Amino acid sequence: MSNCRFSSKPLLVILVSTLASAAVVQVETKERSDAGPYSRITGKVHFAVDPKLPANRIVTDIDHAPRNAKGLVEFSADLYMLEPRDPAKRKGTVLFEVSNRGRKGLLSTFNLGAGSNHPQTPAELGDEFLLDQGITLVWLGWQFDVPPEPNLMRFYTASTKGLKGVVRSDFVPDVKTDRIYLADRTHIAYPVADGEDETIQLTVRDRADGIRQTIPRSQWGLDPDRTHITMTKGFEAGRIYEAVYKSENPAVVGLGPAGVRDFISHLKRKEGYRRAIGFGSSQSGRFLRTFLYYGFNQDEQGGRVFDGVWAHVSGGGRGSFNHRYAQPSRDARPFFNFLYPTDIFPFSNQEQTDPETGITDGLLVRAERAQVVPKIFFTNSSYEYYGRAASLIHTTVDGRRDLLPSKDTRIYFITGAQHGSGTFPPRRNGTQNSANTNDFRWTMRALLSAMHRWVADGAEPPASRFPLIGKDELVALGAVQFPKIPGVAFPSRMHKAWRADYGSEFRTKGIVSIEPPKVGSPFPMFVPQVDADGNEVSGIRLPVIQAPLGTYAGWNLRDPAIGAPDELYSMVGSYIPFPKNREARARTGDPRKSIEERYGSREAYIEKIASAARTLAAGGYMLERDIPKMTEKAGAQWDWTFDHQR
Repeated sequence: MSNCRFSSKPLLVILVSTLASAAVVQVETKERSDAGPYSRITGKVHFAVDPKLPANRIVTDIDHAPRNAKGLVEFSADLYMLEPRDPAKRKGTVLFEVSNRGRKGLLSTFNLGAGSNHPQTPAELGDEFLLDQGITLVWLGWQFDVPPEPNLMRFYTASTKGLKGVVRSDFVPDVKTDRIYLADRTHIAYPVADGEDETIQLTVRDRADGIRQTIPRSQWGLDPDRTHITMTKGFEAGRIYEAVYKSENPAVVGLGPAGVRDFISHLKRKEGYRRAIGFGSSQSGRFLRTFLYYGFNQDEQGGRVFDGVWAHVSGGGRGSFNHRYAQPSRDARPFFNFLYPTDIFPFSNQEQTDPETGITDGLLVRAERAQVVPKIFFTNSSYEYYGRAASLIHTTVDGRRDLLPSKDTRIYFITGAQHGSGTFPPRRNGTQNSANTNDFRWTMRALLSAMHRWVADGAEPPASRFPLIGKDELVALGAVQFPKIPGVAFPSRMHKAWRADYGSEFRTKGIVSIEPPKVGSPFPMFVPQVDADGNEVSGIRLPVIQAPLGTYAGWNLRDPAIGAPDELYSMVGSYIPFPKNREARARTGDPRKSIEERYGSREAYIEKIASAARTLAAGGYMLERDIPKMTEKAGAQWDWTFDHQR
């Protein structure tokens, strides 16, 4: 915006004239530079929130955070913005990406960019799709335990003093090792409070719901930093190791979403932006679902924060973003990160009652009460139905019928896709099948354009597309009619969302007192039905699914070399090419028709791809501008397949 204060000179420290309850007290601009057609602004935002305000009472442990002389709780966060340099290109819309573990993905997702946490080159910036939308791109650190790597967005939160509590950490090695870290992957760990504490437990099991076997204390030890466990005989590949211990002085994790709330409110109230769209993928999509659930979409003045919210590939999950000893990086996967408070009731926007626990709740209860419900997109790939409890967002909690979205929500199922957009040629790393190659960014671009028009002009977006129980498109795992392809095993197990008891104060105060949690029965979950080729029949079926060269699945199994070969491999789907011709089909015994039998020629294949693309574009699920490039890529895939298939 031409009146935006961030358009001022570089290295400027901006002191914000505060409202009576404004939480942004200082925006420190460290650098201003050009990044292609954008002005890049980097810096840090400083906050001070009143813990007595109703909007801040939802932050767990805010009463235990240190306060300044005015009685306010202080914290700060890294800031990164890309604003169109040409004022005529700015349409007053903020597209805020909730950073996934501190990273930036907007340019790769929507601009088809190469991907970078500090984009500078034309390849990293991608094409000008986002520029044509007139959107200002914004990132703000919100996660306190981001790994110590360059160019990641960080959040600097207050820590409590004198609080102690229980922490759980699990780990599944892919190779045998003698040392494991207590945090999720490379994130910042909560250290063990007392290395001599005899109550620390280390267990091992082979299944998520398997029986834990205690490993005697004599067989393992703690490193001096109290964040690593060592075991001389080693931790075996493909087994689940779990440590439960006590730590102290936890971070006030819930100030992360409070900072996002307050900065977006600041941009709209003070910097002249008229609307804001929140986008998050995977962990970040779960953040947005949690953000809505706790009531963070209402700012300190009672206004709506995000006008549009897009939670992508987040399934039915929320996450560890606002409770004591929360580990924001922990998620829930089929064979990794088990029983953290991620896939927990409620799952749907609509209020429901769990028939087993008697709890009544819904994702939007607080937002509806405050009248701050945004326009919402939920997009999920095939993987989220197998590995992220996606069916629970649009079925009743008893699993008996479909639950249709309200007028302000769209649910889109991206057919035959894995957790992240696929790349070609197909690759295999730790999986039994090649990874899914379905690049679904074409649909992402069209849907962003639709979301922008929806929040800016009220134009209705494309209709929801997702599998329905009532049409036999959504079925139990055992009812999937997957073809018997030689050498390909269909999953016998999938991720489950369990009823879990974390203690009597978890729902009311955000305090986990039972670790590991007491586990009840799983919620009923379903997956999309497939056709004779193994390709799913519902959802947004991109051209590579309508005119396929193989089977595109959202699941893949672990390679026996890394253990547990009947378990799903996290986040990765499968691409199983069709036989090249009739002879290859007969030789392998593949029940699926060959490529030559289907299309006859490259030209016929390309025409089917283009025709499918035109139909999708007419419905708003693709952009006309993307059809030539997508068709070109489809041709390259045909050529590669015929060069490499026998």
